[in-house]
Amino acid sequence: MTYSTHHHTFTISREVDALPSLAFFAWADAEAKAQWFVGPAGWTMLDRQFDFRPGGIERAHGRFPDGKESDFQCRYHDIVPDSRIIYAFDMYVNGKKISVSLASVEFIPVETRTLIKFTEQIVHLDGYPTPEDREMGSRYMLEMAATYIESQATKA
Repeated sequence: MTYSTHHHTFTISREVDALPSLAFFAWADAEAKAQWFVGPAGWTMLDRQFDFRPGGIERAHGRFPDGKESDFQCRYHDIVPDSRIIYAFDMYVNGKKISVSLASVEFIPVETRTLIKFTEQIVHLDGYPTPEDREMGSRYMLEMAATYIESQATKA
């Protein structure tokens, strides 16, 4: 087998109609995050763990309708309430590690709104996945978070 690495970094941003405290809450609260940090339609959660603190872990392991499994395993490194979250994570597909990443989420106040800035530095392992796949998945994730955050803001 040939082993390889490919490094990639990207930043995506999304402004939400909510204060930083609500945007941060969506990432920091186990029940809130379980509402939006899920796979696409048909994806079934197999295991979820959530210990939101520096040194704490998170896991979201699930199965797609075709039987393929994804497994997100993270460790939190730095948390500043209502301001930033920094974590490192491994991604697995069908039990095979496909990447290792360092990610940051920043919650930047913009008047009565919040700019969420997500940056990921990835090492793709052995040719899988492509950088475009990960960025597309992260855009999906950020959009799901934004939809959830704005739905909660209208309830406040």
